Amino acid sequence: MASLDSKLVGVLGDRTAKVLKDVFGYSTIGDLLHHYPRRYLVRGELSDIAELHEGDEITILAEIFSASSRRLQGRKGNILEVIVTDGSAKMSLTFFNQAWREKELKVGKQGLFAGKVGVFNGKRQLAHPDYELIADGNDVDSAVESFAGKYLPMYPASAKLPSWKVSQCIELAIGALDEVPDYLPDSIREKYGYPTLHQALVQLHNPIDLDTAEKSRERLTFDEAFLLQLLLLTRRIELKNLHAVARPAITGGLLDALDAQLPFELTAGQRLVAEEIDNDLAQPHPMHRLLQGEVGSGKTVVALRAMLTVIDNGGQAALLAPTEVLAAQHLRTIEKLLGSLGHGGMLGSNEKSTQVTLITGSQSAAARKEALALAASGEAGIVIGTHALLSESVAFKDLGLIVVDEQHRFGVEQRDALKTKANNPPHLLVMTATPIPRTVAMTVFGDLDISTLRELPLGRQPITTHVIPASEKPGFLERAWERIKEEVGQGHQAYIVAPRISAGTSEDADIDFLMGETTHEIASVDELGPLLSGGALKGLKVAPLHGRQSAELKESTMRAFANKEVDVLVSTTVIEVGVDVPNATVMVIMDADRFGVSQLHQLRGRVGRGTSPGLCLLVTHADPETSSRERLDAVAATLDGFELSRIDLEQRREGDVLGSSQSGTRSHLRLLRVLRDESMIERAREDASTLLESGLEGFPLLAAELAQLQADATAEFIDKA
Repeated sequence: MASLDSKLVGVLGDRTAKVLKDVFGYSTIGDLLHHYPRRYLVRGELSDIAELHEGDEITILAEIFSASSRRLQGRKGNILEVIVTDGSAKMSLTFFNQAWREKELKVGKQGLFAGKVGVFNGKRQLAHPDYELIADGNDVDSAVESFAGKYLPMYPASAKLPSWKVSQCIELAIGALDEVPDYLPDSIREKYGYPTLHQALVQLHNPIDLDTAEKSRERLTFDEAFLLQLLLLTRRIELKNLHAVARPAITGGLLDALDAQLPFELTAGQRLVAEEIDNDLAQPHPMHRLLQGEVGSGKTVVALRAMLTVIDNGGQAALLAPTEVLAAQHLRTIEKLLGSLGHGGMLGSNEKSTQVTLITGSQSAAARKEALALAASGEAGIVIGTHALLSESVAFKDLGLIVVDEQHRFGVEQRDALKTKANNPPHLLVMTATPIPRTVAMTVFGDLDISTLRELPLGRQPITTHVIPASEKPGFLERAWERIKEEVGQGHQAYIVAPRISAGTSEDADIDFLMGETTHEIASVDELGPLLSGGALKGLKVAPLHGRQSAELKESTMRAFANKEVDVLVSTTVIEVGVDVPNATVMVIMDADRFGVSQLHQLRGRVGRGTSPGLCLLVTHADPETSSRERLDAVAATLDGFELSRIDLEQRREGDVLGSSQSGTRSHLRLLRVLRDESMIERAREDASTLLESGLEGFPLLAAELAQLQADATAEFIDKA
């Protein structure tokens, strides 16, 4: 008999085991049994083609009426179209770049075809359906009975391993499996009426009925939530046990000097968060705090105050930013806020002052040498940089605080690499302008204390957002360009955002075609800038900005825009975070349906940062009544980032939020859904907390499972995404 750790090759043979390894990365029985069904097919659920509706998940028994492949006109690739009939109606099956399937999808063959009904050119179709053909001579009724007469699981599959082949492999694995030891304490399992781990794994793949399958799925989902909370809460305990240098607020230092010269009053929210951070920094263990706040809520000044508290105690602070544009913006903002307080060691500088320096990958050798010396000597109390801060050549005299901006752009390993440059465990403040739903905070950031800034600084103007349906009403787009000219005429500036740097590829068009979308040329910075400069925006100073430009060009372009030497910036999403030009009042986002909800919210936060109202125009060619248009309408309807973050999460793949293990091991979060499973996550956190209070000594199997997660480097499956 076999265990979850047994190799698949011993059960399935070399050839099948190799395919499972190549396709899914699986090598053990445990890996395979954690490949869960998406849904189940039941004989009674077979559908009549004539009764199908768009969006239905269906299985049909049908006969192949015709099959033909053709090259895509003007595009790379080919499409195979198979027409099937159930005797009363027909529908189309389409396969993109899979002409080889024509050899097996022969006219007259019968089979079961499963998928989601779509509509293209007014006709119902299944794109890339799962299917199983019925062998010649087989009785159709018995084939249906064996295929869908019981609750047959349908699995995530591939061309090499269709769902039914995966099912066969899992049946063999279950047949060879010995009793699986259960690491979940009996008291917790019995409290919720869950099956044992062995029962759950078997019944999810081979259920007696759907209720049994659902209870098994619930048990395995709870396991993911529970183990995750154990891991996060254990990290919190470990952090509290680390020794750090306490950095309490000091009267009469740099912090007091900054507060005395700030040209604005801190909001009530900023003062409250500042108190939380001051209390953290005064402790002899590391601060580990997430600061989340709406676009423009004033996170930077809160972070700067924390940096100065550390500097007042003789330490240094490092600010890690994901892009050179954002790092340079932070440098300008902090230098402006500090004024003479940032001119330490210079003639005429304030006696209570420090220096601020910048380290990036593309700066000149001379500038880098000077910045490295300032950091190593301690003369620079604040060191701002990109990933270049992580390089071996960067050293600090006494790194006491790490501030990570837009932390979702960085992995845990990168943060830890910066921590190694400190003499003692440093305090950590991570910031995000993407509001985080409560359950995401519990599941993704459960090892962090969380502070939230909800209110905007006084004087900040509201932003009006409108959707422009360019295909339906092209005149609206012309009006958008006129609106930009009007704003510039009043002394303001504008952003135009495009999803691409240069013209799109044929592959992009192929994908659009396959998805049934109306194809059009997606806007790019390289084409849009010259087009507008010579046309609708003729006479205005237009400049491009994108990630392929040199650091010097990006910096000079942003400086020119900030100094009002450029009227319109045509940019990619490099301006998404941190860019602060109060004089910019209007933003036009081209092909806005190509961006996510949170990204659109971040982008429009670049306008309305001064004393004049902001305007954001979302240009789209997406058809009405589509999910793309619904997404844009949702962004236009509210400025509440927390509401939008929930909408965003509902529309994204869970892996985008929770991250995933790169090894394909059991640490992979496959079932947990942070919105759907909110109450379960709360229960799991309570159970994990209670258990840790009394210790895991009496639960060796659970302790071993947790140790496996802690030891597995890739089980930093909380990728902070």
